Amino acid sequence: MPEGDAVRRTADRLDRALAGQVLTGSDLRVPQLATTVLTGASVERTATHGKHLLTRLLPPGGTPLTLHTHLKMEGSWRVIAPGARWPGPAADARVVLRTERAEAIGFLLGLVELLPTADEQSVVGHLGPDLLGPWTADDEATALARLTAAPDRVLGSTLLDQTVVAGLGTIWLSEVCFVQGAHPRSPVASVRDPLRLLRRARQMLRSGLEHGQPLTTGDRRNPVWVYRRQRQPCLRCRTTIEAGPVGEAGRERTTYWCPRCQPA
Repeated sequence: MPEGDAVRRTADRLDRALAGQVLTGSDLRVPQLATTVLTGASVERTATHGKHLLTRLLPPGGTPLTLHTHLKMEGSWRVIAPGARWPGPAADARVVLRTERAEAIGFLLGLVELLPTADEQSVVGHLGPDLLGPWTADDEATALARLTAAPDRVLGSTLLDQTVVAGLGTIWLSEVCFVQGAHPRSPVASVRDPLRLLRRARQMLRSGLEHGQPLTTGDRRNPVWVYRRQRQPCLRCRTTIEAGPVGEAGRERTTYWCPRCQPA
C-alpha cells in the first residue's frame, strides 16, 4: 500500500494536471455514483490526509464537493494527454476526470465516494494527525498521546494504526524504528523517547516526498537501512537483518530489523 509521501506525490501530480481547470467530462465507474455527472465543475485542488485523497470540486452554482479516493493495495491515479492511450485496462478504471488539457484515470481504487466538502471530517476525522500536514504543536501533542496511550501494545502495530498517526506504512515503520534503535515488535513502553521517534518519522516522510523515494541512509546505492533487506548484513554493524509480521490479527504486515542495533 502506498505510504503518505507517495500519496502526496499522487495528489501533486493530479494538481499539476487538474487544479484550476473545468471538467469537460467525468465517469464514476462505481455503482453508487454511476449516474453522477461532474462535467462543468472546476477542480480546486487535491488534498491529502495520510493515505486518503480529497479532490475538491466546485460545481457551477452548487455545493462544493469532495471526491474521496483511497488507493488501498492496488490502486493508482494516472494522468495522460486527452485522447492518449490509457496506461491500463478500461475494466480497471474506477474514475475518469477530463479537462481540455489532461485526463486523469483512477485504476483499481479501493474506495470512491462523493460528499460535500464541508463533511470531509466524516471520512478523515477519525484519523490521527497527518505527518505531512501542517503539524502544529497540537498535532504533535495529539500524536504523542495516541502513541503512548497503550504502553503494552506492540510498537509496529501502533505506528501502522492510522488513527494514531496518519501516513506511515511498512517502509517508514521499519526505517524509523531502526534509526530510533527500537525493535518494532517490542511494546511502545520500550521506546526511550517517543516524541523523538515521531519527529524522525515526520522528517523521513518529508525527505521521501522531496527525493521521490526512501533515502534514509543518504546513499542512493543502498537507500534504506533495513526495509526488505532480510538475510543481508546490517549496513551499520553487519549483523544479519531479520523480518517478521506486525499488525492486528488478520492484517499483519512484514517489518524488518537488525537484532543487534534494535535489541528486543
